Amino acid sequence: MIEHPAVTTDVLLAPMTTYKVGGPAAFFAEPDDLSELRDVLSVVDPGTQIVVLGRGSNVVIADTGIDGLVVKLGRAFQDAAVSPDGSIVAGGGMPLPKLARFAAEAGRDGLGFYVGIPGSVGGAVRMNAGGHGSDTGQVLDHAVVLDARTAEMVRMTPADLSLSYRHSDLTDSDIVVQATFTTCPGDRATLEKELRTITRWRKDHQPGGTFNAGSVFKNPPGDHAGAIIDRIGLKGERVGAIAVSDVHANFMVAASEASATDIFNFVYKIKAIVREETGIDLEPEIRFLGDFSAVGGTR
Repeated sequence: MIEHPAVTTDVLLAPMTTYKVGGPAAFFAEPDDLSELRDVLSVVDPGTQIVVLGRGSNVVIADTGIDGLVVKLGRAFQDAAVSPDGSIVAGGGMPLPKLARFAAEAGRDGLGFYVGIPGSVGGAVRMNAGGHGSDTGQVLDHAVVLDARTAEMVRMTPADLSLSYRHSDLTDSDIVVQATFTTCPGDRATLEKELRTITRWRKDHQPGGTFNAGSVFKNPPGDHAGAIIDRIGLKGERVGAIAVSDVHANFMVAASEASATDIFNFVYKIKAIVREETGIDLEPEIRFLGDFSAVGGTR
């Protein structure tokens, strides 16, 4: 049991994810600021699992939920400011499209690619999120990371984080509470046009109006996961309530009746077919949180 006024129990997580599936969190907290976050963490038993949930755009939560504490960063973590040197300081919970628009409105160039990524600043640092020729490692000056177990807070550069393609060395107990991004001066009208171009490209090339979690697999060296899946004829492949998108083969789209287990099994079915047909072992980019084996999940 976690005794704290900011902690609630049995909170359904499905509405907080883009797939809209998954069971409840045994404990849930959405601390308003750093002080409340540290206060909550101070009463958590050392053996309790801690999961940080951003915008739920890159995760699938098991149908049985998460038997631990799920933390979602609250209001004070969702703002940004321009520093005197032109860098932008953003809270770990700030949505990336909001950050991109904030930068454009401030006449700061370099963060426009974030408008097409439906995640949070913390998730971008953790996964080195990127697109349209750029990624977090290219624009991040440093992140402020709180260790949920020790309450220690450290400043980490891209080198400290060991950022590489969709990877960092952050662990599940690390919480990105703030990030500082390097930007350069830009023309607001030009930057806002860039955002519209990226948004339009996204609508034209990715499935809209569906339950999905973005790109499912990481791109292997020298190729694209979607192209590989398409080449072996799996675009449109369907099992029950989930299918490979007809628009982009690295997107797995789900109907409203799909379960988290359905998604889990389908992703690993596609992975197995690709490995058998091509010898390429695709690595999932999305994170599966919770115990999938307990409800029939098979890799």
